[in-house]
Amino acid sequence: MLQEVPLVLRLNPADDVVIARRQLVSGTLVKNEGVTVIGLVPPGHKLATRAIPKGAAVRRYNQIIGFATRDIRAGEHVHLHNMGIGTAHGANVGDAARDYAFCADVKPTAMIDPAATFMGIVRDDGRVATRNYVAIISSVNCSATVSRAIADQFRTDIRPEVLADYPNIDGVIALTHGTGCGMDMGESMDVLRRTMAGYARHPNIAATVFIGLGCEANQITSLLGAEGLKESDRLARYNMQDVGGTAKAIERGVAIVKSMLPPANRVSRTPVPASHLMLGLQCGGSDGYSGITANPALGNAVDRLVAHGGTAILSETPEIYGAEHLLTRRAVSRDVGEKLIARIKWWEDYTERNHGEMNNNPSPGNKAGGLTTILEKSLGAVAKGGTTNLVDVVEYAQPVTAKGFVYMDTPGYDPVSATGQVAGGANMIVFTTGRGSAYGCAPSPSLKLSTNTELWQRQQEDIDLNCGEIADGAATIEEIGGRLFELILTTASGEKTKSERFGYGQSEFIPWQLGATM
Repeated sequence: MLQEVPLVLRLNPADDVVIARRQLVSGTLVKNEGVTVIGLVPPGHKLATRAIPKGAAVRRYNQIIGFATRDIRAGEHVHLHNMGIGTAHGANVGDAARDYAFCADVKPTAMIDPAATFMGIVRDDGRVATRNYVAIISSVNCSATVSRAIADQFRTDIRPEVLADYPNIDGVIALTHGTGCGMDMGESMDVLRRTMAGYARHPNIAATVFIGLGCEANQITSLLGAEGLKESDRLARYNMQDVGGTAKAIERGVAIVKSMLPPANRVSRTPVPASHLMLGLQCGGSDGYSGITANPALGNAVDRLVAHGGTAILSETPEIYGAEHLLTRRAVSRDVGEKLIARIKWWEDYTERNHGEMNNNPSPGNKAGGLTTILEKSLGAVAKGGTTNLVDVVEYAQPVTAKGFVYMDTPGYDPVSATGQVAGGANMIVFTTGRGSAYGCAPSPSLKLSTNTELWQRQQEDIDLNCGEIADGAATIEEIGGRLFELILTTASGEKTKSERFGYGQSEFIPWQLGATM
């Protein structure tokens, strides 16, 4: 006999709210909480289980997610109409969120030996790839059209025969962007060049062609010099103005790529330890289930990967804001914890001088899914990072060299954030979503996880794994985390993700554009 599924989910005994598993209508008795619903509560949204006076803190995950903006009765829907963040990091929030307790929760990681393996591509320098691409990177927006035109000559969905003689090559991709000129030559240029160089060095890219216009601020020679890159049989460069314009630039690029294909194809997959995996962790289109199902399931898989010697990168600083104290407690040293707080303070200054605020999140879609404040969203988002020690904090697109759980400072906008992670070395992205996402991240494969079963049923062609079974009571976080870890290994071995089958990934190369456009 099937067990009756509860109407709501309680996440912690101390919480003031529970989460509706389906739409609750006025008059419904929630037996296990002893409250009667007042009004309408959509699925994934919060229901008050006790009276909350105006100004009082509201807790979820036994953490403050906001403050009542009016008296809330037991049984009422708790959302934008009666709860807010108050003054961001004000007196009450600060008491909770600023108690950083550096290193308080550090604990040894039980390593697993022998480590799990996957079928990877070992480069000559010992680095391991999960995919094998040839990339065309535009130095400036002006060379983007030429770059895309060259890559189009090798599109197997249009010309299946074009790479028939190169079965070990996953494709020829164009990585273009909308900047490279009309920008300051300081931090903005440094970040752009660091990002482009990170892709050129990426183990998933066998060979790279840099294409410029010729007169842009982001000169290719300067880029190569600043990043220590040199021309070789796997790195070529030229400017459109030097070769005579668009048609000749396309012709030259096609010829260069053709010369790069035979050596790029001379690879094979071989068993390698999971320690060579570096995951970029993303969440987009979050909902009220994200912090209950997909994010903690991903965190469970991250713990498994770290125990096997691998690396995971948590990012999206505006979306861990208010939950950073959960990460500083896990920092292996005060210095690592302070590096994270320095990035938080940078963001506070950044948003202030641009006349914004850190509570610009949640997005309209997040709110429709049940998330009310950035504190609530952040507390669910950090669950992606699992429970192991925070071993390092790096800035956007900086190379990640540490093994274990790492934080990279990035914006919350997913394509920009993931671009930084890939530039830092991530050879796979795992992306949780509650609203539905069509997303890829070439050259690194991207797995997408649904937070609820309804989304899985509606958009299964874009989603790789349904974590909604956790909320349904059909599986545990541990079980889904185990399935996800196996899926990560299979994907790293060459199995295509849903987004790869649809050809996603090139349009999502979006370097973080800092500073003024001049």
